[in-house]
Amino acid sequence: MTIPQLLWLRTDLRVQDNSALAAAMAAGPTVALFLISPAQWQAHDDAPSKVDFWLRNLAELRRELAALNVPLLVRQADDWSAAPRVIAELCQQLRIAAVQVNEEYGVHESRRDQAVAQALDALGIDFHSHLDQLLFRPGSVLTQSGSYFQVYSQFRKVCYQRLHSALPALIRRPAAQAPLDIVSDPIPDAVAGFASPTASLRLLWPAGEQEANRRLLDFTDEQISHYQNERDFPAKPGTSRLSAYLAAGVLSPRQCLHAALQANQGEFDSGNSGIVTWINELLWREFYKHILVGYPRVSMHRAFRPETDALAWRQAPNELAAWQQGRTGFPIIDAAMRQLLATGWMHNRLRMVVAMFLTKNLLIDWREGERFFMRHLIDGDLAANNGGWQWSSSTGTDSTPYFRLFNPLSQSQRFDPDGRFIRHWLPELTGLNNKDIHHPATMGGLFGVADYPRPMVDLASSRTRALAAFRRLPHLAKEPT
Repeated sequence: MTIPQLLWLRTDLRVQDNSALAAAMAAGPTVALFLISPAQWQAHDDAPSKVDFWLRNLAELRRELAALNVPLLVRQADDWSAAPRVIAELCQQLRIAAVQVNEEYGVHESRRDQAVAQALDALGIDFHSHLDQLLFRPGSVLTQSGSYFQVYSQFRKVCYQRLHSALPALIRRPAAQAPLDIVSDPIPDAVAGFASPTASLRLLWPAGEQEANRRLLDFTDEQISHYQNERDFPAKPGTSRLSAYLAAGVLSPRQCLHAALQANQGEFDSGNSGIVTWINELLWREFYKHILVGYPRVSMHRAFRPETDALAWRQAPNELAAWQQGRTGFPIIDAAMRQLLATGWMHNRLRMVVAMFLTKNLLIDWREGERFFMRHLIDGDLAANNGGWQWSSSTGTDSTPYFRLFNPLSQSQRFDPDGRFIRHWLPELTGLNNKDIHHPATMGGLFGVADYPRPMVDLASSRTRALAAFRRLPHLAKEPT
């Protein structure tokens, strides 16, 4: 049997606006492949909820591909070093002429694809990669000196110029091909080494393109106009909740951009401020993926700013565990961490607050937080997670200055003023008034709410400690007076 085209699916689990799928089916009869790689996923700290989300979306994608008469095959490649052999064997078995993929950008992903391409080239099989999970190919948005941007605002300006002159087009869903004499493989319900998430977590994140597009439509119809004003309040439905679908490729950034532009009468940087702000968030996502390619050290547990690798981070396993378990004694921190543990997701404002608390107030290495987040986030994405952690810890590109620390008490009072978010996740504090709920320790000797812990650190002295640690580094500016 000869099947000319093999579509190798990775983080692109959809049939609409899928570059590689469209290219494969335009070139000839196509069969799709997904590799189960548990050892690699564990090495990358992928969360059990994220792996479960992949499997559930694969089951939905299998049905969508069946409507196109594209069989979906599942093979095991425990880690990516096995991918060249597994794919080459399948290509020889089916007499594949070309493999089509959508580009991925981490160091390990790039090396994997290079190894597969070399193995296939030795067999006379073509390997074609396509731009899909970004609006612009890395290397195409550069400074005048030809380097990758390190400052988001400058990157965004060039992106807007490019978008005005050439808007990335949506790719149509292909027409069905003639049926093939190949039966799709069953999708496993679970993968060894990854515990199944709770039923309640699964209900929060239904799988499939239909759900992803419904969420996108609901957001752009009802909420996006208020995004700028409501996105920082964790008790409000002010964000899109699309990140898990973007990370798994169930939804594309092109689809998101076009939906936003339709809601904003085609405007990028004018019109409704909420829509413009959300488009800017799409470009932040873009920026961090370009950073992965331009500065690959961030894929290898290195700080973007090399001088900060010398920071004297504290080894404080008990404090780290208290932060991980939501036992810091600061209600907004603990509520955010409990949200993460229960839902596989955390509100973006709170991701910054808890990250600064860990890296500045506790002076614990940002890599500990980055790893813990990846192990629990259903929307875990190397570029965005690394970028966010390095921004918060002042070790990254375009990061917050080292002397700027979010105070968890003022953040709590400002963005959860009535304590609604805190009460939801810390029911033991439900009876406190809207003042005390942000800082129960101020209740003094009367404090004793269901054994809720006292603050684990003094904010003022821990801030002083963090500033001193940064000031000991060479080439860093002093705190302004």
